Amino acid sequence: MALTRRQKDLLDFLATFIEKHGYSPSYEEIASGMDLTSLATVHKHIHSLETKGYLKRGFNQSRSLEIAPKYLDERRSYSGTPAMPDLEVPLLGRIAAGMPVESVANQETLAFKDFMGDESTYALQVRGDSMIEDHICSGDFVLVEKVQSVRNGDIVVALVDGMETTLKRFYREPGEMIRLQPANSTMEPIMVPQQIVSVQGRVLAVLRKY
Repeated sequence: MALTRRQKDLLDFLATFIEKHGYSPSYEEIASGMDLTSLATVHKHIHSLETKGYLKRGFNQSRSLEIAPKYLDERRSYSGTPAMPDLEVPLLGRIAAGMPVESVANQETLAFKDFMGDESTYALQVRGDSMIEDHICSGDFVLVEKVQSVRNGDIVVALVDGMETTLKRFYREPGEMIRLQPANSTMEPIMVPQQIVSVQGRVLAVLRKY
């Protein structure tokens, strides 16, 4: 089923917002971002896009819109963007950060597609020093995998009360509480009820440009 121009604009807006923030916009943010005066119009477009198989949404959940792979494939074909190449660099050996060791060239490679070849992976730039003891510094980039469940101790992107996102280690505590633990001994953990925490993803890797 063909998309109307307005439906395609809405999908483009959603894709850009999710790529930038790591989570989907609220209906109010969609209306504001697209200059729509009525939330009913937003609901109508989203329902049509669900029917056409371009969108999925969780029942009665805030910020639960998910773009179907068929739209992402079509967007790549519209833009003429070629498929991502196999990004690899030679892995020439191991080097110690303490006592010197021999570095010997070999035939191994480091494949960046292992981190970036999945549509569920996105990047965020870190602001602040709450994770410095895990060697994640302000200005670093983290690669994040969208997941629904995580284990205690995972470094996650957590959305708290539908408003603020934070990068912390995740722990389940008694009484249906969640502890979001900074890796900075000068900061206190964030303790919040489980029902107001939504995990947006789990950190896969840290990138730093010198």
